[in-house]
Amino acid sequence: MLDACAELVDEVGYEGLTTTLLAERAEVAIGSVYQFFPDKRAIVQALTLRTMESYLQRLDERFASDEMTHWWDGVDAGIDEYITMHRTVPGFRTLHFGDVVDLHLLDEQRDNNGVIADQLARVLTERFGLTDVPKLRFVLEIAVEAADALIKLAFRRKSDGDERVLLEAKALIREYLHRQVDGPDSGRPVAVPVEAAQPA
Repeated sequence: MLDACAELVDEVGYEGLTTTLLAERAEVAIGSVYQFFPDKRAIVQALTLRTMESYLQRLDERFASDEMTHWWDGVDAGIDEYITMHRTVPGFRTLHFGDVVDLHLLDEQRDNNGVIADQLARVLTERFGLTDVPKLRFVLEIAVEAADALIKLAFRRKSDGDERVLLEAKALIREYLHRQVDGPDSGRPVAVPVEAAQPA
């Protein structure tokens, strides 16, 4: 049923999604839908939770690589996986992490991007030993909000994502986090992709 839900939200949007359509697409009786989900919001919440678990699993797999030597590699992976899911995961471009349904779909106390920032802070501290976790969570939440907005813009401009916008998003987040996490006197250069600096 969750796979059918993902297909349908891409086709008709969240507003157009109904339990009747879902039952028809999943080839189950409508009663079977209500046996597991009281309404379409609950179905989308379950799909969103599954998507977040998949996203975090993708990150864990990439973080296990010996190629990652700096915390920025982890942030870069987080952005890349978010972009990849827009391109490849049914329903994700429409629902993202549930904000189209409810800004508090993942957690009643925090908005959806805040939950993602918390999870990123967890994996970054575990993998790279970053400290000052409250500040890290705060700056990651700012970074997630900015990246989310710019990535959505990229996919509004082009169905597969406007690469120029995506490069600018990564450059912006890189510079912001470098200054907030490493500090201006860390001596680590802010590497801006060459393509992002190309004139239109």
